[in-house]
Amino acid sequence: MVVKIIVVGPVEGRFELFEKLSKLHAKNSFSLALILGDLFPEPAASSGKTEDAVASLLKGDINIPMPTYFTLGRHHLPERVQAKLQDTNGEVCSNLYFLDKRSITKTSEGLRIVALGGSLDAHLSAGLSTDKFLPCHTEGDAKALHGANSADILVTTHWPNSIRSGSSVKLPDGVNEPPGEHCIADLCSALRPRYHFSNSPQLFYEREPFFHLSKDDQSHISTITRFISIAAYDNPLKQKWLYAFSIDPSAASPTTLPTGTTAVPFAVASKKRNRLGGQDETYQRFSRNQIGHTNHERSHKRVHKKGPPPGPQECFFCLSNPNIATHLITSIGNDSYLTTAKGPLTTAKSFPSLAFPAHILIIPLSHSSSLNSIESSETRISTHKEMERYRHALQAMVASTSKGSLGAVAWEISRTENIHVHWQFMPVPMDLIGRGLVEAGFKVEAENEKYPSFKSKNIGDGSGEVGDYLRVWIWRPEEGIYTTLNGDVDEPEGAEKRGEENSLVLQLKPDLPFDLQFPRKVMAKLVGLEGRMHWKDCVQDEAKEKIEAEAFKEAFKAYDFSLEET
Repeated sequence: MVVKIIVVGPVEGRFELFEKLSKLHAKNSFSLALILGDLFPEPAASSGKTEDAVASLLKGDINIPMPTYFTLGRHHLPERVQAKLQDTNGEVCSNLYFLDKRSITKTSEGLRIVALGGSLDAHLSAGLSTDKFLPCHTEGDAKALHGANSADILVTTHWPNSIRSGSSVKLPDGVNEPPGEHCIADLCSALRPRYHFSNSPQLFYEREPFFHLSKDDQSHISTITRFISIAAYDNPLKQKWLYAFSIDPSAASPTTLPTGTTAVPFAVASKKRNRLGGQDETYQRFSRNQIGHTNHERSHKRVHKKGPPPGPQECFFCLSNPNIATHLITSIGNDSYLTTAKGPLTTAKSFPSLAFPAHILIIPLSHSSSLNSIESSETRISTHKEMERYRHALQAMVASTSKGSLGAVAWEISRTENIHVHWQFMPVPMDLIGRGLVEAGFKVEAENEKYPSFKSKNIGDGSGEVGDYLRVWIWRPEEGIYTTLNGDVDEPEGAEKRGEENSLVLQLKPDLPFDLQFPRKVMAKLVGLEGRMHWKDCVQDEAKEKIEAEAFKEAFKAYDFSLEET
């Protein structure tokens, strides 16, 4: 389906724009409009006239001729607008919708729009920003959007760093290049959007298209990106303030390059990066309001009906969910992250040597139902490798901290019906592992539930498996190994893996119902916590969650490879 779009630069409260859009829409029948930068006037420059205009817009007295999306710009939204957006889930009035500071939106036409609003604030570089109306973002906000995997349109307030590298398009005389952000360049490289829009109040700039090579085959082109920065509406330099184009979200990748196309202008980001300031704070994947699985598609009429599973914007495990709290995520890598479990099976009293539950989730940044469903084989391989690295680091921490009295169990439920695949990890007394009770517990319980039998095998990233499966890792450290696992990031490679591990795989048949709490129920029985079989029965207050997350972070800090310096 071809979608006709009109894009407008910052409006700054001059709402007569909508009358002009109405006339253009009558002649061209646009599907939707995008407004970049600031739609509303700067609060400090507000006057009685602008206040009246905002009031008229909020009451619906100003006609918005087509579905129109706007982003966060360089200054605060008016308080009245913020209150309205909170009450209406992002709708200012009929046909006018807020994209949020950090968002992934799928329109009713199937168009995928990723937005990052505001400016990078070095003083707020820690973690994920919690105020969606504050006109600044963090490196963590940009990193979180990598999990979207792709975009038809990327919208940012600022330019990506080095965007003019390799370009022959000159700026007008006397105009300086707007400052760019490295995290936006990284985001553009990760998402490979077909269009990347930004704004520069006194300048219109359209770069030559640039191509991205396929992640799986470096000899093939995967996407061509067009970067366009639009000037403010009715600017004094008469720079172009609108841009119209058509796009087909279902169109195949290009087979030929447009004239003048260049290579990607951004330097390839190093996989080994500086420690993120955000890891001096913790994060959380869960909504404080415990939002459910609702339809992710953003219908222009805002009618929510049963549809496909939630996308990243509404997924409990996606950092791009704008409703997430920020106190349980403890480490973010390049392709995955760690979070302490909400409603953990174990408690702070379960393992006195640890003094915290240590029930941990290892979650890919990619929004995928299984590792095998991650489209890029390169991303799938790097994600699996990093998740394994996290698992081994957790094993090392548990063995060392407990002085060899604890091993570990982890499990993965890989199903096509999953929302977002993840692994769960928890410590287990060595006595249970050594006597074979953990393995026996899973096998006996599977037999009781009339599930297929477990088989011992190593399936790597699961790409060779046919169908759904449950995988369980049972690990016990080599005797005395804890004396060498001191958390030094320069430990000899493989030291954290030393011990005995068994991987059990149970095939899940499509015609046989499977209890998603099955692995947790088995472990609850083994460690004598039958009353904590379901996470909903074990939810703690936020203050306790914060204390336990901080205790885990402190213990894991010496083993957290994501904190390594470049």
